[in-house]
Amino acid sequence: MKKWVALSFFLMFLVGCQSIPFGSSQTEIDWVDFIKWDDSEYDVVYDGILADKSLIEKEIGEVQFKVADNVSNPSYKLKDGDAAFHEKGTKLYSVKGKDDIIAVKDQSAINGYRIYFNRERTDYKWHFDQVPLDQVKKIELYSTTEGNKQIAAFEDETEIEDFLEILSNSKKAPAFQPNTTTSDPMMYDIILYTDDPIAYKCSIQYDGTTYFWYPSDTEILSGDIQRFIPKK
Repeated sequence: MKKWVALSFFLMFLVGCQSIPFGSSQTEIDWVDFIKWDDSEYDVVYDGILADKSLIEKEIGEVQFKVADNVSNPSYKLKDGDAAFHEKGTKLYSVKGKDDIIAVKDQSAINGYRIYFNRERTDYKWHFDQVPLDQVKKIELYSTTEGNKQIAAFEDETEIEDFLEILSNSKKAPAFQPNTTTSDPMMYDIILYTDDPIAYKCSIQYDGTTYFWYPSDTEILSGDIQRFIPKK
């Protein structure tokens, strides 16, 4: 009887060991772009940018530890100064009038900073359907295909209204497939400025025939938008 109990325990031990692959000591984690600061987690704002560099208030600290490539334990507890992708020593800045926002210098970003919002104190509010369209005072267009090259800007009220109407009246087309036979679609960033320190950003694409974007699902834009985009 004792031999049978001992054998049963041994078999259970082997089954348990087989659930953990031999030689595997790391877990690959898909980190979101975040910064932990002042006991709060800040997530990147994909649909917004700093409206002007002059809105940077002061340096508030710096990143202490980059977790991506250095942490493989899913149970790791984040600490103040941790960041997903920023290197140790990266400076953190406050933004005037926005105590729920921090900024990090980013040469690839329009206006030079990447923006993060306090997920514990505010909801994400930068989708196109949340833009106060009646408060938009300026629009800029950038060619992301050409490395964020500014290609147009306008502040005329009528032009702004016409442009926003084109965006607002796009048609849902979930089955649409862009033509990529000869090249990838051209990509553009549209920046909508209000009086808020954070401007709204949305992206559109052009496959040589059709302008389209993804405000929620795939939508087709009127060809009238072409008059706002300079020809090469």
